Amino acid sequence: MTPDQLAKVAGIDSFYAGVWCRAAYGAGVLDGHEDGSYELAPHVATLLLDRGSPAYLGGLFKVMNQPELFPTFSENLPSGKRIWWDETGPGWIEGVAETGGAFNTRFIPGGISQVPGADERLSKGRRALELACGTGVGLVRLATQFPQLELTGLDGDSYSLGSARSRVDDAGLSDRVTLVHSTMEDLEAEDEFDLVTINVSMHECRDIEAVTAAIYRALKPGGFFLNSDFPFPDTAEGLRTVPGRIMSGVQFFEALIDDQLLPIAFYLDLFERHGFKDVGVVEINPVHAITHGRK
Repeated sequence: MTPDQLAKVAGIDSFYAGVWCRAAYGAGVLDGHEDGSYELAPHVATLLLDRGSPAYLGGLFKVMNQPELFPTFSENLPSGKRIWWDETGPGWIEGVAETGGAFNTRFIPGGISQVPGADERLSKGRRALELACGTGVGLVRLATQFPQLELTGLDGDSYSLGSARSRVDDAGLSDRVTLVHSTMEDLEAEDEFDLVTINVSMHECRDIEAVTAAIYRALKPGGFFLNSDFPFPDTAEGLRTVPGRIMSGVQFFEALIDDQLLPIAFYLDLFERHGFKDVGVVEINPVHAITHGRK
């Protein structure tokens, strides 16, 4: 459509719409036509609109516009005040869930299938636990991809669990999914699960050593722990790469909740110290990796 048509549909000023379209064309966001109209470039349509694509980034723009990111960081910069998830708004939580959904799309089942022995274990196993399950996106995907599994989702935020319950119910999976309101540090299971997963949240543990020990106890012998997360650069040079720049931006909110992203080497050492065997890593893309181990 033309900038005038866009302005009418979007309810914005026509002059401003023209300025935006030209800038978006220059940036490669839009393709242009001789009649003065524009359309989304094909790859951008995938990035912004296709929620089922592993490349989907649409949720990221919602996150970047929430006050929990840069405005709150600026407000807290002098005092060093920290916040936690129960102090964030619904818009933030939903935006994070949508952004993390692309990680789940890549993780389940494609990432899991790249971990040696995981598919075989799940074909025989019956119980899986997702830590920091949030609004239930990963739980529904796990339950759909692995219909033999009984699932437990654990999260410390009541609002997120309410959203998870609605998502699970809407998917018709209530008979196979149990939700638990708890911190990861309070996990008390022992020899219960064939699989424990966590998606882009392991770095948020208040006591990561205690959580890792609890995960080891919760697994059945031979069970898998799969940690889907950002592979943060472990050198200063790595911060200058495009993935490093992206992850550095993520750090602003992580700082507000008193944590930071962690490099792969940290997780590998952590798992080995807590007795996991067959410890390894699957690199999904430059901002997504799965570190894994077995009990």
